[in-house]
Amino acid sequence: MSKAILGKKLGMTQIFTEEGAVVPVTVVEASPNVVVRVKTVDTDGYNSIQIGYGDIKEKHLTKPVKGQFDKAGVKPVKYLRELRLDDTPEYTVGQTLAADIFASGDLVDVIGTSKGKGFAGTIERHGFHRGPMGHGSKSHREPGSLGPMTSGGGGKVVKGKKLPGQYGGNQATVLRLSVVKVDMDKNLILIKGGIPGAKGSLVMIRDTVKPR
Repeated sequence: MSKAILGKKLGMTQIFTEEGAVVPVTVVEASPNVVVRVKTVDTDGYNSIQIGYGDIKEKHLTKPVKGQFDKAGVKPVKYLRELRLDDTPEYTVGQTLAADIFASGDLVDVIGTSKGKGFAGTIERHGFHRGPMGHGSKSHREPGSLGPMTSGGGGKVVKGKKLPGQYGGNQATVLRLSVVKVDMDKNLILIKGGIPGAKGSLVMIRDTVKPR
């Protein structure tokens, strides 16, 4: 059965193994999550669970969202995320998921929102090379040609062309990271390497889709 948990990225640090090696890790605070809804093929056409995380006051909820929690009979939470499953879920509404659903050595994928970096040119955004820096060059950091002329008396910018624009601030997934340590006393999961998002941002940790 696939499993996942929502948490808050606290930042990066390093720990030492028993052999004395230094391991860079990202610390995620995974306070207990609650199962808000269970979907099956018979009722909804597919299998999934909806998990919630974080505290929120009821006055900040809309009536439709509040109705979901009233129907499930659970305390309102700030974030809701859905996890698709291949088989019929073995979870129940109101069940609590803690950090101990993962253990040291597990391989996981981490989903988060990458840091937004505003408007960026092609060199920073896509890794383009710059042009000549001599005074005679009129193309130092410009993207260059946008493509050939097309029929109809004008040029055309093909969809998907790499151009300047908004950089970052998108959903990003890092695959096949390993869990180094789980601290149940503080609800912490230590994951080897970096994960998407700024400090304090929401992340989802799930079983990896590439176990081999």
